[in-house]
Amino acid sequence: MERRTADGGARPLCLLLSGYAGTGKTELAFRLARALYDQYPDGVLYVDLDDARHADTVEVADILGELLRALGVEWIASTLRERVGQYWSLTHGKRLVLVIDNAHCGVEVEQLLPTSGDSLVIVTSHGPLYDLQAGAATEFALAPLEPADALELLRLVTQDARLAAEPQETRRLLALCSGLPAALHIAGKWLRRHQGRPLTQLLRRFDAELTENGIPVVEQVWDSAYESLGSDAARLYRLLSHFPASSFTLAAASALLGRDLYAAEDALDELRAAGLLDSRSSHGRESLPELLRAHAGRRARAYGDRGEREEALWRLVRWYLRQAQRADLVAARPRLETVAEVGPVPGTCDVLFERPGDTRSTAAARAYCWLEVERHALFGCVRIAHERGAAGGWGLLEAAALCEPLWTHFLNHPHYGDHIDAFRRGVAAAQQAGDLPLLVRMRCQLARPLWEQGEFEEAERQLAQAWSTVRGAFGTSEPERKLAASTREFLGMLGSARGNWADAAREFEASGAVHQEIDNAYGVTLQRYRLGEALAHLGELERAATLLERSRDEFAAGGRTRLTGRAEFALGGVYARLGRGEEAGARYRAALEGTRAVRGVRDEARVLDALAELAASLGEEREAEEHRTAARELWERLGLPVAGSDR
Repeated sequence: MERRTADGGARPLCLLLSGYAGTGKTELAFRLARALYDQYPDGVLYVDLDDARHADTVEVADILGELLRALGVEWIASTLRERVGQYWSLTHGKRLVLVIDNAHCGVEVEQLLPTSGDSLVIVTSHGPLYDLQAGAATEFALAPLEPADALELLRLVTQDARLAAEPQETRRLLALCSGLPAALHIAGKWLRRHQGRPLTQLLRRFDAELTENGIPVVEQVWDSAYESLGSDAARLYRLLSHFPASSFTLAAASALLGRDLYAAEDALDELRAAGLLDSRSSHGRESLPELLRAHAGRRARAYGDRGEREEALWRLVRWYLRQAQRADLVAARPRLETVAEVGPVPGTCDVLFERPGDTRSTAAARAYCWLEVERHALFGCVRIAHERGAAGGWGLLEAAALCEPLWTHFLNHPHYGDHIDAFRRGVAAAQQAGDLPLLVRMRCQLARPLWEQGEFEEAERQLAQAWSTVRGAFGTSEPERKLAASTREFLGMLGSARGNWADAAREFEASGAVHQEIDNAYGVTLQRYRLGEALAHLGELERAATLLERSRDEFAAGGRTRLTGRAEFALGGVYARLGRGEEAGARYRAALEGTRAVRGVRDEARVLDALAELAASLGEEREAEEHRTAARELWERLGLPVAGSDR
């Protein structure tokens, strides 16, 4: 169908292939042109706008001269206006394919469009051409290849058995290539050249080569794109090479840049248009693939400085610490803390966890979700802060303080390797800083993931050292007594994990007594709940039910959704053992609703296991199997054994 311009003139069908360098835009444009050659008998024209680009401005007259020569014109006019007239006259009524490579803006394309509605124009660009006339082009965004497709391409170009024999190294190789066909072809050449070497050895060299020099075929393009950026966008690009996660939000970019949201958004728009960001953003997040991150690092070494980097990282860590503390407060409500909330970071904005009309559970779910989505950045900030603090700079307080809200995250979404590493750093940072209350807190936090991974002896050492500090250095102030009571609670939980329920019950009672003395109602309720669990295991079911019912009600009244769900779960188990099956099912279903409200995957799996067991005991085998299947899927998502194993 013929298209027409605003003034009534015909215009060709225009396809825009967008994506950053190395995704295969130009190759795809050539393949389309070859495939459609028979439908456009008047010829195929090609121009690369970068060949006529000077100081980021295209000399359109030069490009038109090139096109006119390709059309067989012997005499080419000297002025731009005359060349436009020649070009429009020659392309009128023709069936041409014109490939315009490396367009930076719509204006560059508009003047080169043939006047024939029967022609086809294929444009490649690093990003969307927002200023191209509305409806003038149909855009196809080329994303990097998905891992499965990238692996298939690598297999096709190498036919290398090592890819199947060394899957872990192959995954790392694919990650290094960032899904870029250009990088995958270079990786294929490395594999063919060094056929007798293990991938592990090749990876080290390939990684070093890419980090140091990049990919020759796209490095010049990325360098040119960087040089076209304004000062804010260029600085943000350099700083993103140090960002501690693979994706980020506008608010995080603002904190890194040290400018308001509007300036940060303008900088991101520039990076997208220049093809220096992954265009496949989701949930308001942007990403910088590994190859682009390495290029940003090279630009940072060439044009940045240490002061710029350190100031940005300090600002970023403090921003994440503040947001994590605020998310912790919304998700878990007020609880034991040893570090005061940090103030706003100048030039940044806070995440909105509580919104008008929210229920407590809705706001809590949003906060829990933020902690999970941002976990990589949070863990990374702990590492950044600890490394700087260990070297004598800033960061010791921030590293340990970040671990406190990460405790709330751990309780709902345990990532054992990451949490144990973060909590170890928290212990080391608090110890080096000489902050004894924070050190006690960090040792207690570290102990739990250790014993949940079966490392009971190390967990016991951490708690023994924490209790020794409490007894030797703590006075009688309310915060110190509260932390001492918390330490006894952890000792009780370790006893529970080892099956020493009588010892656990004594610790919980002692902890609860201290909370009672200092009038800490939440602490009293928490220890009542833990004591109820212990008594249930000791067979004191009626007393356990009374304690759990009361703690459940008090948790609910305080808006503590996660703990309400856990109390419901424990109560369901007691009712089941008392032969009150219908009540047990009701309590389990209430627990399931609570765990789903805060997206506690591990707790949800435990409840589903219990529901399956209860249904089976009542002869409801179909319902039992549905619960087992749902639980199995969750345990597999967590990478943990299914029901019947030690969790």
